[in-house]
Amino acid sequence: MYYLLFGFLYLLSLLPMRVLYLLSDVAYFIVYRLMGYRKEVVMGNLAIAFPQKSEAERIAIAKKFYRNFTDTFIETIKFISAPPSFFDKRFSADFRQVHEVYKDGRSIQFHLGHNFNWELANLAVPKYLPDQLHGVYLTINAKPIDRLFRYIRGRFGTYLIPANRMREEMLRLRDQQYILGLIADQSPSIPHKAHWTMFFGRPTAFLKQPEAAARRNDLPVFFAHFTKPRRGHYVCHAELAAAHPAELPEGALTRQYAQYLERVMTEQPELWLWSHRRWKYEHHPHWPLL
Repeated sequence: MYYLLFGFLYLLSLLPMRVLYLLSDVAYFIVYRLMGYRKEVVMGNLAIAFPQKSEAERIAIAKKFYRNFTDTFIETIKFISAPPSFFDKRFSADFRQVHEVYKDGRSIQFHLGHNFNWELANLAVPKYLPDQLHGVYLTINAKPIDRLFRYIRGRFGTYLIPANRMREEMLRLRDQQYILGLIADQSPSIPHKAHWTMFFGRPTAFLKQPEAAARRNDLPVFFAHFTKPRRGHYVCHAELAAAHPAELPEGALTRQYAQYLERVMTEQPELWLWSHRRWKYEHHPHWPLL
């Protein structure tokens, strides 16, 4: 099954981007207009995040979101065969501060979120880093698709770490200098063990592990996100969030990350994964709120 899937998508990936974007336009019509894929979730999330906006304004954001949503999957298909020169033409970043911090001999941790196109983190970003990127990912239940994404994400040298093996891998790396990338905005599966903080005016659960790893090892943490100047072109922005997380009170880095996400999501809301049920848990009064 994997080879059939890979062969078909590889041939599709050889098409020029102008043709692939026509396919994305068709997919947008099907996903948004015909299927209304998770439209209630998207509009509900936008109502929580932007209550001050009119219904028409939130619909406009939703339409742009769905276009970026289908573009992301079409671009990811292209990534199966795209050479390094493809990313050189369509991606840029300024990681001078990352290089300066890394010169001190300390490992670095990146906290990213689900903003489009996050697959670039494993393919385009490593060129700008001073060392190999170690990327943590959630395995996909469908094994052929999981294998395909591992192939795509590891094409240019990213060392992939399944989230359920992170503890073992961190023990292996403890005596080395490394760069770790984490998608840190997932909803935790056990809400009462999460960090709860205000996010778009509502108590929201965040994973504890990214902050815990940074504080335990006192790793400098950079927050990063992508912007999209025009279709198919991206810029990665990274800012130093904490040089010494171990010196911060517990929860401070998570609260800072939530504030960072809120800021960048407000600046370009159409680039966020609004179909994700970010506010699916209710906060209980006895759970601490950062």
